[in-house]
Amino acid sequence: MSKGKYLTDLYKSIDNKLFNVEEAVKLIVEKKRKNFDETIEISMNLGVDPRHADQMVRGVVSLPNGNGKVMKIAVFAKEKKAEEAKQAGADIVGADDLAKDMQNGNLDYDRVIATPDLMGVVGRIGKILGPKGLMPNPKLGTVTLDIKSAVEAAKSGQVQYRAEKTGIVQAGIGKASFGPDKLIENVNSFVEAIQKSRPSGAKGTFIKKISISSTMGVGINVNI
Repeated sequence: MSKGKYLTDLYKSIDNKLFNVEEAVKLIVEKKRKNFDETIEISMNLGVDPRHADQMVRGVVSLPNGNGKVMKIAVFAKEKKAEEAKQAGADIVGADDLAKDMQNGNLDYDRVIATPDLMGVVGRIGKILGPKGLMPNPKLGTVTLDIKSAVEAAKSGQVQYRAEKTGIVQAGIGKASFGPDKLIENVNSFVEAIQKSRPSGAKGTFIKKISISSTMGVGINVNI
């Protein structure tokens, strides 16, 4: 099936309808393309203005079934903590040498974790890491002495989320091959995490719109 026909058929199936989570996920899985394993993504339009500190939505959630993504993790640590990171499965571990490598443009990582004592080193490349969403943050559990747990959580599919300037939060919540049941569990877990992250400055309706889509598909509006 061509991409054009695939999208046309999917548009006809949804026809601007509002689905519950179960219906939306099952429809996406039924209409998945057969030639590769598509990522299933969720997009949530929130009633916040992240430019204000009391309306920022940011956090992490461990999805019950992971997200199906192979995470590449860099860790800033020394000695015993460096060994812990390696044993936990970190892809690269270092200190000043790692910072220099990143300054040279090697930033192909999904997450950067650091021990508190090396944040001075990390801070020197903050302008490089920040725009890519890689800057370690204690609120997200990426500045920690428990390096083993942080690396294992990242590798197991822990998802970080952050509201964009327009108040939209987006994340990959699994693969089409997971099947409906596991994807539904992941969707509900992610939505629950966002609901619990409602900031004090949010007024009125917090979750305005939710849509779920596959890599090659269109957004299906969901009623939670």
